[in-house]
Amino acid sequence: MRRSGARRTTPASAPSAPRRVAARVAAMAAPPQSWLESQGAFRVGVPALDHFPHGVWSRLLSRHARHVGADALVYGDTLGYAPLREAIAEYLATVRAAHAGAGQILITSGAQHGLQICAHALLDPGDRAWVEEPGYPGAHQALGTVGALPVLVPVDAEGLDVAAGIRRAPTARLAYVTPSHQFPLGATLSAARRIELLQWAARTGGWIVEDDYDSEYRYGSRPIAALQGLDADARVIYVGTFSKVLFPALRLGYLVAPKDLLPAFRASRDALDTCSPMLPQRALHDFIREGHFARHIRRMRVLYATRRAALQAAIQRHLPGTLQVVGAEAGMQLTALLPPEVDDVALSLRAAQAGVSVRPLSPCYRGDVKRNGLILGYGSVDERAIEEGVRRLRRCL
Repeated sequence: MRRSGARRTTPASAPSAPRRVAARVAAMAAPPQSWLESQGAFRVGVPALDHFPHGVWSRLLSRHARHVGADALVYGDTLGYAPLREAIAEYLATVRAAHAGAGQILITSGAQHGLQICAHALLDPGDRAWVEEPGYPGAHQALGTVGALPVLVPVDAEGLDVAAGIRRAPTARLAYVTPSHQFPLGATLSAARRIELLQWAARTGGWIVEDDYDSEYRYGSRPIAALQGLDADARVIYVGTFSKVLFPALRLGYLVAPKDLLPAFRASRDALDTCSPMLPQRALHDFIREGHFARHIRRMRVLYATRRAALQAAIQRHLPGTLQVVGAEAGMQLTALLPPEVDDVALSLRAAQAGVSVRPLSPCYRGDVKRNGLILGYGSVDERAIEEGVRRLRRCL
């Protein structure tokens, strides 16, 4: 029994143990993205959402929601909804000249998820992988999830410099490329380098991950055939997405794997998240089969060509000699190089405060040599907003 008036004491707390996280988190972490602080022009990777056929999509979703069966409420096939995979296989054969049977296709939760599955299925910690320099930051994040080591391979007007990659890491396990529309500089991988890359993979046993993120939109020429369609040795894994052409929140993409890799890809997918939601997969199948997807692509190709021309003209009017446009032949964005003395990251911060979302080019470089510039998306911006956005950007400069 405690005596009246005695002082209450508390034991001294023990020193707190270190709060450790995995070392690879540093490789996965994305740098601050100031350009996302504004919803105005020129957000990268956002399509013309106001032109999406919302009524059609709502009707297809409702159709399956009203008549949903038990098979749509349980875990689905790890590879994805079989009829959707069949529709994608036919689409790729017709439009991208890809060699893909439905049994080779795995439905993903977008392109980034597809890259993560590739990394888990193909790479061990310490394995070396070619990545484009400059290149897509998400590729570095995917490699970081498994502790693989990126090898920076320069990009020029012909795309990835395969000879440089061979000099830097001749026996790399994997090469990540964006051959149809290099991100972020916009180059197309030349025919000679495509053959050189395929020969390297066949000779060394390396794998090629082809990220075909916005191949549907090309201006002035027909879409470039997929690298996968040229692959006679089954060394290419093709990654595609519907987020760029329909809407980002859909979170559905796909990858095409060589048949002998399917067990590894199935196991990797099952370990990561089992399967994609079934309802949107079924609605997307109908969207493709009933012709809505093809019609939407045709309409958007015309719209984006108009917006691309408007952005180029506005830059020429308001910022002649300041911005040098490159990479404008395809996709929903272009890159504009800045004078070396202009800090593109600081400029993106000022632009965000002015209601303009511009993505700086320099963070896409991981090596010591960088170029300053801006990546400008025009997919979600009408002509009036493009004009005003460039005016605001001029004031920020």
